[in-house]
Amino acid sequence: MQLFPYAHATHPQWPMAAGLVLAQLRAQMALHGYASSPTLALLYITDHYAAQAHDILAHLSAELPEITDWSGTVGVGIASNNVEYMDEPALAVMLCQLPTDQYRVFSGVAPLGMTFEAHTALVHADPRLPDLPDLLAELAERTDSGYVFGGLSSSRGESVQFAVAADGNVKGQGAASGVFRGGLSGVAFGAGIALMSRVTQGCLPVAGSHRVTAADKNVVLALDHEPALTVLLRELGVSLDEPRVALKALRSTLVGLTDKPGMDTTTPFDLPKVMPTGHFGNDVQVRHIVGLDPRRAGVAVAAAVETNMQLAFCQRNVAAARVDLTRICAEIREELEPQELALASATALAASEAEAAPHPARGIAGAIYVSCAGRGGAHFGGPSAELQIIRRALGDVPLVGFFASGEIAHKHLYGYTGVLTVFT
Repeated sequence: MQLFPYAHATHPQWPMAAGLVLAQLRAQMALHGYASSPTLALLYITDHYAAQAHDILAHLSAELPEITDWSGTVGVGIASNNVEYMDEPALAVMLCQLPTDQYRVFSGVAPLGMTFEAHTALVHADPRLPDLPDLLAELAERTDSGYVFGGLSSSRGESVQFAVAADGNVKGQGAASGVFRGGLSGVAFGAGIALMSRVTQGCLPVAGSHRVTAADKNVVLALDHEPALTVLLRELGVSLDEPRVALKALRSTLVGLTDKPGMDTTTPFDLPKVMPTGHFGNDVQVRHIVGLDPRRAGVAVAAAVETNMQLAFCQRNVAAARVDLTRICAEIREELEPQELALASATALAASEAEAAPHPARGIAGAIYVSCAGRGGAHFGGPSAELQIIRRALGDVPLVGFFASGEIAHKHLYGYTGVLTVFT
């Protein structure tokens, strides 16, 4: 598989940014080792361009007529190799050269049907969509692997998605512009597309984990048969008698939830959920605390809670986020790199950072990174620090992505998480 051409640019006027992106893409398509006949484009824009989404797609697709399929969405920030654009007008594009019988773009007017056997899928979703967790689980069940990845659009204005399918729309649904508002869209991939995906989290538990022993919808009433609010205040070391101190601590606290285990009730609840380095594993979904219920001594969280779930109060941690992001990149590199390399490959991988351009020897044709809007920028120590960590750990590879209002991996919706997926 050849390297995927990719480009990114920022400018107050979108035609200028689009022109810069097109120039970069055309230059790369002429280079040895890069795909010269791509068919699928991934397009991500910041919300500064959301109102011009239709014009941007129309312009890019007219300038790149060989591209038959488009997918993407909007974010408060977007990402590319070694750089992130937060709160500024920008766009990023990656052109993927994939067998056309091994992927399908889907949307509300071209849904993922029975005519294509999906192994996994890249998913973009509207955060206002009702019953979103159930819809994601249903979509994951339609794939052979049960694994989907992606994120929720994030925007201070319009929440848009891009979806153009070469095989057209469903009969009777009429014409579609390729720009959608609401619902789900994305790209389903067949088993012939080699992908690797990892989830990274940046929260540390405040104390131990607990079993939910009483709950009412999204309100946790009891943990280990003790009032949930009592447990929370004790672990934070605060009291409601000092509301200002308590409020400050509560604002920086979240909950890590894990689905209830199987029928083996002898399994300890606190063993498999926290990694040896102290951070949460992939099975933990981080959610906000949205309120307190003093009358029932309950804690309200931004998710439906059931008895027998595991819950741990947690806080974002910069050091843990950096270490865990480096870890998932190292796992991908270790799985891709054989123990013995050809001389040309070893030389390419050992090149200095100044010389290390994207190279097929890395075994990665392209990458998609979806991160939480709350993780970018200063959370990792400075502008673009998160993407710089990926480049140092994974190498210089084609990469695009966006900062989401929720991240999708496996069949779950996450928060304060990064989802890194590579085409190998």
